[in-house]
Amino acid sequence: MKKYLLTSPRLGFRPWEEADLPAFTAINQDAAVMEHFPATLRPEETEHLFLRLRQHFRDYGYCFFAVDRLDTGHFIGFIGLSHPRFDSFFTPCVEIGWRLARAEWGQGLATEGALACLDYGFNQLGLSEIYSYTPATNKASERVMQKIGMEKAGEFGHPLLAEESPLYRHVLYRIGQG
Repeated sequence: MKKYLLTSPRLGFRPWEEADLPAFTAINQDAAVMEHFPATLRPEETEHLFLRLRQHFRDYGYCFFAVDRLDTGHFIGFIGLSHPRFDSFFTPCVEIGWRLARAEWGQGLATEGALACLDYGFNQLGLSEIYSYTPATNKASERVMQKIGMEKAGEFGHPLLAEESPLYRHVLYRIGQG
């Protein structure tokens, strides 16, 4: 039985384990999952991200958590809290984000998991506000932001992307405690 830091009705949130790497690599190599990113990730890029997520957890006690379905125990992606690694008018801040295997889409899992992570951020970590952002083309993620009660706080050009990239324009959402 896996030990979870938090749960929602269908999901368990935990630190990352070496056993997650093969499935995480497959998720990051799925072109549909990565449609709103510059490219799919090569295995070594996924491993680098995996190590960064583990370090973030060691440093802060939270991260984009590894997420399992409670009914099967299978790893399905990540949902959680992190710090953006770029400078912008809204940073430094804590962001909420998610990336789930395509087979898990359309079931409300991102919304369910994000609500659990907002509750954790506000009521366990004592955060006063949480941000989220996505390319303006990613309407599915933007809908999740709206469903979890976030309000649009503006738009920005992502500083790590070229201005001519179709992913450059991002929407920014924010939610405060209470």
